[in-house]
Amino acid sequence: MYKPLADEIRPRSLDEVVGQKHILGPNGLLRRIADSGQIPNMIFYGPSGTGKTTVARILAERTNRTLRKLNATTAGIADIKQIIAELDTMLTPGGVLLYLDEIQYFNKKQQQSLLEFIEDGRITLIASTTENPYFCVFNAILSRSTVFEFKSVPVSEVEGAVARAVDILNSRRAAPLTLESGVIHRIAQGCGGDVRKAMNALELLFSASAGRNVITLEDAADITQRSAMRYDRDGDEHFDALSALMKSLRGSDPDAAMHYLARLLEAGDLIGACRRILCSASEDIGLAYPQAVPIVKACVDSALQLGLPEARLPLAEACLLLATAPKSNSACMAIDAALADVRAGKGRSVPRELQNVHADGTGFEREQGYRYPHDFPGHWVRQQYLPDELKGAHYYEYGDNKTEQAAKRYWEEIKK
Repeated sequence: MYKPLADEIRPRSLDEVVGQKHILGPNGLLRRIADSGQIPNMIFYGPSGTGKTTVARILAERTNRTLRKLNATTAGIADIKQIIAELDTMLTPGGVLLYLDEIQYFNKKQQQSLLEFIEDGRITLIASTTENPYFCVFNAILSRSTVFEFKSVPVSEVEGAVARAVDILNSRRAAPLTLESGVIHRIAQGCGGDVRKAMNALELLFSASAGRNVITLEDAADITQRSAMRYDRDGDEHFDALSALMKSLRGSDPDAAMHYLARLLEAGDLIGACRRILCSASEDIGLAYPQAVPIVKACVDSALQLGLPEARLPLAEACLLLATAPKSNSACMAIDAALADVRAGKGRSVPRELQNVHADGTGFEREQGYRYPHDFPGHWVRQQYLPDELKGAHYYEYGDNKTEQAAKRYWEEIKK
């Protein structure tokens, strides 16, 4: 019977697990928990192919509990009820260790059906998810569990796993294959930290080698050319890449901005990139370089009209402009401060001087009394604009860039 390479090479002990040294190393917390034999409720969070399922299986074997496995993509309430029915029977003398894969696909009712049994200890839950558990796991489950983050496996460690897999595949063949120099590194590098993906790529290379005795570097490059991409349009990878792009622009790092823009464009997320670039022009550059907004808008319009791959050109131009432009968040801070007062219910009235003139002479206690600034020197006259409740409120602080400082000096001279 055919057995996938990724399953055949699956570690049987924590020492064989590739990566995750931060939690499985000699002083790692998860390692110490495993050595104690007292397995608590846990949630394993991280990208696919990083060992979450493998570690859960190894931990289950270290307990005296009966292992039950469910995948939330296909399981339902009936499956949970079946496990619950086994509790306190000869089938589960020491209780159940439930490994629930992809817990994010269970709804609130399904997750909460486990609460009573997690609470009294008859079920120990080890759940895994590729989504942020603080968003997709309900608080009642989360508060009873310890979250461990699994990280992408470093290339150097993936190389070791690939080398072992080559030996396994060659042991199945009458005539072993040889690999050109650099093939193992190319596969390890191209898997994006996903060991399972590396195993699948290697297995495909061996399957495609009929009539040959060498796996070339060109073949390895062909099969991994897009494998390193980790991107889920509705998941963490999507929002992490968008966040990293905007923070790189804000941090004035043009190289990082190019990297994250490239990741977004390679994944085909043109709209997401355009939205963040447009936002950065106003949020992070703002009044330090007001012309950034129309320039970036023109670049985004060009990108949307061109489509990919040509859209990369105006978007790269926009990103480099924003990353190297002077920065000011004074407009962002000012509007957020004003919104905070409005949401708090402050200043609902409008000063009489600013009300619409149609109210004059219709029973109001006094006429408007508005003073037209253009009738005064410097086109400015002192009068109250804020509501009485907010009189003297201060929202805007001039940024420390030369554009806003020039405006500050101008108005200080006019108003003194």
